[in-house]
Amino acid sequence: MIGLVLVGLFILLMILGIPIAFVIGIVALLGFMNIPYTPEALMPVKMLNGLDSFVLLSVPLFILAANLMNSGQISQKLIDFALSVVGHIRGGLAHANILVSMLFAGISGAAQADTAGVGKILIPNMKKQGYDNATAVGVTAASSTIGVIIPPSIPMIIFAGLTNVSVGALFLVGIIPGVLIGGGMMVLIYILAKKRNYPVYQRASFRNFIKQFLDVIPALFTPIILIGGVVSGIFTATEAAAFASIYTIIIGMFYYKTLKIKHFSKILVDTLTLSSLSLFALAAANALGELMSYYQLASWTEQFFASSVDSKWIFLLIIIAFFLFVGAFMDAIPAMILFVPVILPVAESFGVDPLLLGIITIMTLAIGLVTPPYGLCLLLAAKIGKLPIERSFGAVMPYIAIVLVVLAVISFIPGVAFYIPEMLSPGMF
Repeated sequence: MIGLVLVGLFILLMILGIPIAFVIGIVALLGFMNIPYTPEALMPVKMLNGLDSFVLLSVPLFILAANLMNSGQISQKLIDFALSVVGHIRGGLAHANILVSMLFAGISGAAQADTAGVGKILIPNMKKQGYDNATAVGVTAASSTIGVIIPPSIPMIIFAGLTNVSVGALFLVGIIPGVLIGGGMMVLIYILAKKRNYPVYQRASFRNFIKQFLDVIPALFTPIILIGGVVSGIFTATEAAAFASIYTIIIGMFYYKTLKIKHFSKILVDTLTLSSLSLFALAAANALGELMSYYQLASWTEQFFASSVDSKWIFLLIIIAFFLFVGAFMDAIPAMILFVPVILPVAESFGVDPLLLGIITIMTLAIGLVTPPYGLCLLLAAKIGKLPIERSFGAVMPYIAIVLVVLAVISFIPGVAFYIPEMLSPGMF
């Protein structure tokens, strides 16, 4: 009975518009208060235990790296390079928007930072070049979700920590799905550009392309070093995040000379603000997860699937639908903290590889970044473009369809996602 009341309270608080981190915390606290002989002090203890993990240091460090990139104008240099590559295609600025999101994803691992940094530059420029506001907002918000799919990725690191799978292997599994999503979005943009006659840039000369490429090489080396270092075991994901931050400071201050000491106070404040929101939600989710364990939710879930579902594919469809719903109301990290430990044993009983479950979970929750009411990337892009959230959501729906198509391919033809890991380590995946 208490469990049903807590579920009802959870739904009610979300409907009232209370931030999800506080909703989770309130429900967890009330739940602990109703457990006999349990002191209320257990709640903060469980929250602190949830943050007592070396891997969680990667969250603020990757956010720091992304903020350093934006403040050091490295995002602008990535945009210039992307334009030299795809600017001559009809709708070139929108293509560059997608390509730079893919490049940014390989450095920061944070979709929100991509939306904020790239969006502030490209959304106004796209509007000046004759793109309608909805397209500018839609392509910026949607492409930024690639940031959590192409490695390095903060949600991938969290998932690996929850399930004890290899971070490096999960990174490799995310490469092809991320590239497929980016390529699919570019195809959509090309069709729209032809139909709406979006502007095209003059093809960059070979000399100009080489100049842009040489200028951006230090930034492009970052994902190679990070992914290669984690996959090869040279450093952990957290050490990779620290390296990304230090490396970005070095190239920003001494190579590009665009990052100044005066920028650091704002960078640190922005990093702490965003990190504190994520980590508080994570801590509260850990406490609620402990409460769910007390009520034996994992056992109940396993019994439900054992008695009601007899197909691996139906199970995957249910998981996708579930995380689509959950992602609309909360961030990927607390969602995984709450539900992955419950779902993982059931997935393994159906023969679902934990790496496959990981990429499916992360891709599905990435869609939540552009679906209201949570939709943080959508909200940021809509604010930059000064577009009502209803129209912004309508603009992003065709791109969501592309992510869903790729998600379906990955779910039912796992070999597509496992091609790179299998190629590097035959027989291990």
